[in-house]
Amino acid sequence: MRRGSSWVGAWTAAFAGMLLLSVIVPTKAAAGNCQATVYLTIDTGHMAPAEEIAAILKKHNVKATFFLANERTQRGDTSLAPAWTSFWKARADEGHAFGTHTWRHWYFRGDVGAEKVRYAPWGSKVGEELSSEQVCRELRRSDDVFKTMTGRAMDPIWRAPGGKLTPNTIKFAEACGYKHVAWSPAGFSGDELPSEKYPSDRLIKNQLKNIRDGDILLWHLGIWSRKDALYPKLDNLIVGLKEKGFCFARITDRAEYQTARR
Repeated sequence: MRRGSSWVGAWTAAFAGMLLLSVIVPTKAAAGNCQATVYLTIDTGHMAPAEEIAAILKKHNVKATFFLANERTQRGDTSLAPAWTSFWKARADEGHAFGTHTWRHWYFRGDVGAEKVRYAPWGSKVGEELSSEQVCRELRRSDDVFKTMTGRAMDPIWRAPGGKLTPNTIKFAEACGYKHVAWSPAGFSGDELPSEKYPSDRLIKNQLKNIRDGDILLWHLGIWSRKDALYPKLDNLIVGLKEKGFCFARITDRAEYQTARR
């Protein structure tokens, strides 16, 4: 997602439409001591907290699902530049799941007839009209680079930037083997929201109160606009959920996301 101030005002309407297009189905609790299961998903961002977030996951033995796009980073490169090879290879070796978040992290703005979809940068209505084949190339480019870095392909899943979907986009992505993964309303971390209105402690408190079995959680590897960084509180959220009997699993542990990619 882009982190501009206009995004906050548009969130409610966009999110309602997204849920209609990508339904989240609850799951049964995992075996053993788990009373419920949740799925932590993490999208790329400016990457400054990437190592710290990875350390939190490792500390708690939590396997997450990462969605990767080639986004601009705080250190001046991009999140899928060669310099990030060791980071992504380490995460792959740890057993996390991975999906594509597109290559350019543009937004799908609307269908053009039955054969194309409008694709544009955040804050712009000017972009490109992509065919099914071109959408597939946009998704696969991140996948191909990730495979070069890690030796393994991404899983057969993807997430649209901003969660913005269209009927054509869903169809085109599924045609080349990627199933969309949205997130649950209670699982939205709020790391993109303005700090002055949504302090970190309150966001975590609300999540601990509202997250339920089967929820998909959404976090990011760095948000440009947020001043009171939420990511250090991921530690508190994991501890709190585990104390309530939640276990963490990858999206690909769910049967509906295990279909082989074409």
